[in-house]
Order: sequence, then C-alpha cells, then structure tokens
Amino acid sequence: MDTRSLTPALRALRLCLHLLMAGLLALVVVRGLSGRSHEPVGAVVTVAVALGGAYAAGPLLPVVRATRAGAACWLGALGAVWAVLLVLSPDALWLAFPLYFLLLHLLPARWGVPAVALAAGAAIASYVGHDGAFNPGAFIGPLLGAAVAVATVLGYQALYRESERRRRLIEELVATRAELAAAERAAGTLAERERLAREIHDTLAQGLSSIQLLLRAAQRDLPDGSPAAAHVEQARSTAQDNLAEARRFVRALTPPGLANGSLAGSLERLCATAPALSARFTTSGTPLELPTPYEVALLRIAQSALGNTVRHASARRAEITLSLMETSVALDVVDDGRGFDPDPALAVPGGDGGFGLPAMKARVRALGGTFTVESAPGQGTAVAVTLPVPAGGGA
Repeated sequence: MDTRSLTPALRALRLCLHLLMAGLLALVVVRGLSGRSHEPVGAVVTVAVALGGAYAAGPLLPVVRATRAGAACWLGALGAVWAVLLVLSPDALWLAFPLYFLLLHLLPARWGVPAVALAAGAAIASYVGHDGAFNPGAFIGPLLGAAVAVATVLGYQALYRESERRRRLIEELVATRAELAAAERAAGTLAERERLAREIHDTLAQGLSSIQLLLRAAQRDLPDGSPAAAHVEQARSTAQDNLAEARRFVRALTPPGLANGSLAGSLERLCATAPALSARFTTSGTPLELPTPYEVALLRIAQSALGNTVRHASARRAEITLSLMETSVALDVVDDGRGFDPDPALAVPGGDGGFGLPAMKARVRALGGTFTVESAPGQGTAVAVTLPVPAGGGA
C-alpha cells in the first residue's frame, strides 16, 4: 500500500475501494440505527466504527506499507472485527466485496485466493445464520463477488506484469541502441585512425626510408671532398628526421590498446579483463618490433575472437598464444566452448558468426597472411592467424 509506487489507475482503484468500504460501513450503521429489534444497535455501531478505524489506520502504519507480514497481521485484525460484525448484523456481509480486493492486493496469490474463499464462506454463513434458511441467494451473491474480484485482480496483475516486461524491454532496446551507436562511432574513429596509420606507414614512411637508403648509397659513391657530399648529407639527415616524424604520427594514431605498451602487454591485459571467462595469455619466441598495422590487426583479431567466445561460445576457459618467429608471427585463440560450423560463418557475412570472422579473414589477407578457424559443435573453437614478418621489422 505504498502510494509512491502506485500508477494512476491503481490510485483510482484504491480511492474507489476506500469509498466503497466507507459507504458499506455507513450502510451497516444506518440500518443498525433503523431500530430493527433483533439487532443490538449499540454493539453494531461500536463494532462498525471499530472496523472503520482499523481500516483507516492500516495505510498509515509503516509496517503495513513496507512488509507482507505487517499487511497480513492488519488483514487478520480486520477479518476478526468483521467476523464479529457478521455475527451482529446480516448487512455486514456486503463488506466482503471490498475485503476481497484488499486480500488479493496485499497477499500473494497462493494466500490471497484461499483467504477470499474463506471470506466468502464467512459471508454465506452469516447470511444463513441470520435468515435461518438455505436459498440460492445465500451462495450466489458472495461467490459471484469473489469470482469477479479474483478475475479482476489476477487479470490486472497479469496485464501489469506484461506491461512492466514490455517497458523493461523497451528500456533495454533504447539502451542497447545507444550503446550500439556509441560503439559504431568509436569503431569508425578507430578504423579511420588505423587506416591513416597504415597509409602513413606504407607510403610516406616507406618512401622516406627508401630515400634515406638511396642517399646513403649515393654518399658512398661520391668522391671524397666532393661539394655535393654536404648537400647529400643534409638531404639524408632531413629524410631521417622526417621519417622519425612519420613514425611518431603512426604511434600517435595507434589504437589505445597499443598506445601504452607492447602487443604482448595489450593481449595480456585483454585476457585479464575478459568477463565471465578464465582467459590466459602466453607468448613464445624472441620479442621483436612489428609494424603498427600488424600489431593493430593482431590485437583487433584477438579482441574480436575473445568477444565471440564470451558472447556465443558459453566457454569456461580460453587461451591466447602469440608466437614470434624469424619470418612470421602467429596468433592462436582457443576456447572450450560449444563450437559451431565455421564454413557458413566465413562464407556469408552476417550469418551465424556475424561480421567478425569475415572481417578477421579480410584483415589478415590484406597483410598477406593466412587465417583459419577450426571448430565443430560441442568441440570448442580455435582461431589461427599467421602473418609474414616483413624485412626490416618495424621500419
């Protein structure tokens, strides 16, 4: 009965219930004061006033509003006073109808429905006891009222639960849409940064590196003391400075996951932050500086593969292995999840594997590497990537 949680419809129903209870209590008092000789007028009025006072006090008590146990005790007190009024006056049976709604509203269904049946039985017993004879009206009225109350309250509760479920679903959809839009913006920003870093590395940095090598070769071929030697040295120094600046640009455009450390460190942090999964990272081979596009590709593939494991595989464990060799670098992501058929997912973007697997495959092929997925239903999944290490390492 906490009014702060009531909807406008429930507030209106609550007000109607109060008015109905007050009106029926007034009817009992007025008919008691009408002078019918077989009713103790003073007792009827006293008990009716006591019932009205107990009913009015309930919503004011914090324990009744806050706990089911308090509400049950209050309902028990109301029922006891009402039972006394039923003995004193046959008109008290009309109070059963608002009490039906009160019982169903405050008690769980498994207790509310039996309580309504008990109240209906008490009303029927009062009618028979005062009238002294059995007739259909003694049963039809209380039972019909009980049936209407049960159908109305349980039906409204079912509609309310469905409405709440849809409201939560709509809120989740709105939140998911906002998260998706933010993720798409972030992904677009990172993709553009990666593209710029790759273009600078593959064109400007490589061109400046070639110019520096050519100037160094020209410098060796010039005779000692040649006037052009100073100009060649100056040009080579300028090319070297610009190459260093281009590499700084590439590092500045590196994704945040790689900005504060090596690829191995980024993969280790990725495993440490994997939700609801025991992920482990291992590395082998001699550490070497890889070109930024290689590091970005390997990190993105590991993130995507581990994300698929968390979202779809229902796996308990996963392992990421980075193997550094003289002529190639290999990345393996293995999990013990439920597995799947990789062929449709790789062949059709947006299929069961979403866009993750085709995007990984395209990224690896763009760097001249190989990409394989080994999986089967119930047998886990293994994603393997091999990239050739270009001459010059991270130049």
